[in-house]
Amino acid sequence: MKELLYLKDDQLKDLIEKLFIGYRETFSDSKMILDKYSIGLAHQKVIHLLSMYEGISISELLKKLKVTKQSLNRVLKDLIKIEVIFFKKNEQDTRVKHLYLNEKGKKIFNEIFEIQKKRIYNALLESSSEEVINFDNVLKKIING
Repeated sequence: MKELLYLKDDQLKDLIEKLFIGYRETFSDSKMILDKYSIGLAHQKVIHLLSMYEGISISELLKKLKVTKQSLNRVLKDLIKIEVIFFKKNEQDTRVKHLYLNEKGKKIFNEIFEIQKKRIYNALLESSSEEVINFDNVLKKIING
């Protein structure tokens, strides 16, 4: 544990590479499913967030994705075209649109989740409770900067 107090650049580079490869492998698991629906990773990210935040507004979705309106609009148009999402206008402010997955969208999310879950579940199963808790805490710290 003491060696962690003195992380060298090479150790940090190695950690960044592992984060990248872990991300790449977790999201490459779903490629076959995405190809089946002729969508990509950007679409998967939107579908994932809509599954987590049902009824999220477009402006909140933009904040979570940290993408431009133009990029998000392209993805949303694609998802509308393949009929996986729908909008509801806010009752108080009709300028605000809330996004939802329909049944097809939920089906796509579940297909992707099941395949990604296997990799994550197996890694967590092969780890001690302390490792899982510490890993989660470190991820939160990375996310929050």
